[in-house]
Amino acid sequence: MTQARPRLLIVDDDRVVLSTMLAGLSRAGFDVVVATNGDEATRVAVDARPALAIIDVDMEGHKGLEVAETLARETRTPLLLLAKPRDEPAHGRGATIGALGVIAKPVDMARLVPAIRAALARVEAASRTGTGIGLLGDTLEGKNGPQALIAIGILVERHKVNCDEAVRLLEQRAIAGGLPVEEVALTVIEQAESVTRPSV
Repeated sequence: MTQARPRLLIVDDDRVVLSTMLAGLSRAGFDVVVATNGDEATRVAVDARPALAIIDVDMEGHKGLEVAETLARETRTPLLLLAKPRDEPAHGRGATIGALGVIAKPVDMARLVPAIRAALARVEAASRTGTGIGLLGDTLEGKNGPQALIAIGILVERHKVNCDEAVRLLEQRAIAGGLPVEEVALTVIEQAESVTRPSV
C-alpha cells in the first residue's frame, strides 16, 4: 500500500514564490495546497487539514504573523515561519504562538525540505507521547503535575485567552521545543515569577 504524502499548506502573497515552492515541494514528495491571504489560509486549513503550514511573515508587511496566530488559534495547525534573517519580531511572536521554527529567506529547497521533515517528525513524536489533545484532561487528573495547571492559568491571564487556547499554547511550546509538558510549564512559571518579583 502506498503511504500517503504529507500535506503542506503554503501561505504567501507573492505568487511567483508560491508557485516555485509548490513545484519544489511537490517534487520532494509532499502534497501541497496554497493560499495567498489569511482568510483563504484559514479556509484551506479547515478543509484540507494539512500536517504543517508554512507561512511567509512578510505578507503585506508583517501580516503573515497575524495569519499564523489565527491558524494556530482556530485550526491548531502546526507552523513553520519564513522570515528575513535577524527578524526579531518573527522569532519572538513565533515562539509565543508555538511555531516549530523560523526559516531564513530567501528560501533554499535544500534547507527547507529537511526543516519540514524535522518539523513533521516532531509533531508525530509529540502525538505519540501524549502532548496532544488529552493534555488538559491529563492535567486535571493530575497526570501532568500541578505545574501544567498553574502554567495554563498564567497563559490565560497573560494572553487573555480561554482555557482551551492556553492548553494549545502550552502543547505547541512543548512540541516546538521537543520538551515534556511539565518542563515547559516550569519555564512559563519561572518567567512569570521573574516579571512579578520586586527588584532589590
